[in-house]
Amino acid sequence: MKIVVASTEEQERHIEELVEQIYKEVLPRFFPDHKIVEWKKQRVLQPKATDQMYNGTLKDAFQIISSLQTLIALLDHIDGCKHEQEYQEMFERNSQNLNEYGYFFPLSFSQFKEAESQEGEFSQFIKPANSWII
Repeated sequence: MKIVVASTEEQERHIEELVEQIYKEVLPRFFPDHKIVEWKKQRVLQPKATDQMYNGTLKDAFQIISSLQTLIALLDHIDGCKHEQEYQEMFERNSQNLNEYGYFFPLSFSQFKEAESQEGEFSQFIKPANSWII
């Protein structure tokens, strides 16, 4: 008999928040809107029921959260990385981890590294600075 501890609601919500952060803060810095729309249609970072290895356990939720956080941190510092090979290995390990849990992530480190900066460009995905209509 094996005892398994289920993930908490907070962890599930945190996973959703991290995926949203990638869509609203990370991807718009690297890619134009039409690419992001295409990936949303492909259900990138949305778990597929058929491929899903995530069973809602505490350990699985922790693995997904840590992989998402690592990818965000790596992509936040991709321009100034001194150890590119090390960053790439971490990126690949964590994206593979997400794919194993059914969170489809087909993007590669080189796609982000070679992407033309979208800083200053308008995007429908960027989180608004405020919610007040003036």
